[in-house]
Amino acid sequence: MSLKFTAQQVHGIYNIMPTPAVPGGDRWDCEDSVDYDETVRLANMLVENHVDAILTNGTFGECATLTEPEWRKFNETVIRTVNGRVPVFAGATTLNTRDTIRRSRELMQMGATGLFLGRPMWQQMDEDAIVGYYSDVAEALPDAPIIVYDNPEAFKGKISSHTYARLAKIPNIIAAKYMAVGPTYLADLEAVGDNIVIMPLDSDWYYAWLWAPDKAKATWTGSGNCGMAPLLVLKRAIETGNKELALQVTMDLREAYATLFPHGDFHEFSIYNIQMEKYRMNATGAVNAGPCRPPYNHFREDYAQGAITVGHKYIQLVEKYSKML
Repeated sequence: MSLKFTAQQVHGIYNIMPTPAVPGGDRWDCEDSVDYDETVRLANMLVENHVDAILTNGTFGECATLTEPEWRKFNETVIRTVNGRVPVFAGATTLNTRDTIRRSRELMQMGATGLFLGRPMWQQMDEDAIVGYYSDVAEALPDAPIIVYDNPEAFKGKISSHTYARLAKIPNIIAAKYMAVGPTYLADLEAVGDNIVIMPLDSDWYYAWLWAPDKAKATWTGSGNCGMAPLLVLKRAIETGNKELALQVTMDLREAYATLFPHGDFHEFSIYNIQMEKYRMNATGAVNAGPCRPPYNHFREDYAQGAITVGHKYIQLVEKYSKML
């Protein structure tokens, strides 16, 4: 079998959706917490506003807190709504390989373009375990393209350059959601060659492009849920080589995101990842992500205010950059 989507096709803005929740979705006794009407509206909005691909069920997509029926119906709703207009990489991560493979088969049968996969996180996984896990999924689903979710906090460690080199030999793996363009970025790029597209966060995309212009083909973001305009202007600036404009958008994004990371600490953000993201999305008024599902439905008031501030600042950027489209 051959992949229906390859690394050579990865480009542009890859937006991760939240899983919208109905009022009361923060209760343990809520039978079905998913707001399917908002799911349809948001998926359509993203496609109509020129997103390049949609990802589901990452961390703030609350993969870990959805029941099995909710997870299934939500992904069915997204895939049916998008209807092939853009690629959909759906999240299937569980605490073990067998359930992940079972979910992955379901998603591909639903019509997903490919899979968005973190790794089991009960134990920290060493290099052989990481490579073995992704190899097993690839063996079970040889025609399923995979985007790796590399989050050093969620999965108890960053994927090393040596591990990336081994993952690059698995044909299914076409891209990686990458957390920070830092000291190992160039080594990781060298390790994967042309087999895996390493996708930085939107506010790092400009710097990744400066360091490796031929490799920085795509970015991941959650901000497209709140309005695509700043991201589209950034994408156009990078594609046309407009460094001044790309830097301007990047600085605006970084300033807007400042209070998303309490005390500038990514570890502290990770303790409240779902809450921070959903509060800031709801604050924009552009999407109704709803409440956070248990057990991640408790939040510090000072951090909540920081997230709300991010939402208010981002919607101002949407208004600013909409005039440039």
